[in-house]
Amino acid sequence: MRIAVLIPCLNEEKTIKKVISDFSDIGTVYVYDNNSVDKTFILAKEAGAVVRFEENRGKGNVVRAMLRDIDADCYLLVDGDNTYPAESAMDLCKPILEKKADMVVGDRFSTYFEENKRLFHGFGNKLVRRLVDFFWGGSLDVMSGYRALSSSLAKSFPAKMNGFEVETELTIYALRSNYKVQSVPISYRDRPIGSESKLSTCRDGTKILWTIFKSYLQKN
Repeated sequence: MRIAVLIPCLNEEKTIKKVISDFSDIGTVYVYDNNSVDKTFILAKEAGAVVRFEENRGKGNVVRAMLRDIDADCYLLVDGDNTYPAESAMDLCKPILEKKADMVVGDRFSTYFEENKRLFHGFGNKLVRRLVDFFWGGSLDVMSGYRALSSSLAKSFPAKMNGFEVETELTIYALRSNYKVQSVPISYRDRPIGSESKLSTCRDGTKILWTIFKSYLQKN
């Protein structure tokens, strides 16, 4: 059974080699560089990943390209910032490989979660979770960047969003389409010093909330 480890990247030179090293035993590691201005692309190649370039900025654009280009039985999405533990990888992948689930989401809220201690990030994540749960059910860590997908879900997902709304869009799509969705508790690490999140609390938060309400209005 083929597992593809998918790492969308933008300026992650401080962490990308360790992430690739940690996940290299799980499956084939693919890094899609999204116009980095640092050494992410070079370091990822040195670490042995399959490295490709996605010129259209935005995480949604990268995820869309990954799911379109790569064929696998299980797709493991993970960020390149070294915040997600490789030790939990098979907990996410196993239900996919056994055909017991189509999406397994790594749940940061089940343990300690405080993303870089940035004001409102924790609040925003909880708000998004509650809204999606209210409209579609599931009680999932909607914004988690650590999740496994079946080939069926990955290849049918339309991925219309261009930015950080992609996790929200993917979660809503899976729930609305009645795919089998599970949640697995994971630990979560703060980014290392000098590594910064690309997510803007206000700008991207507004887009994510609009994605939720737009999807609900389309449903009705």
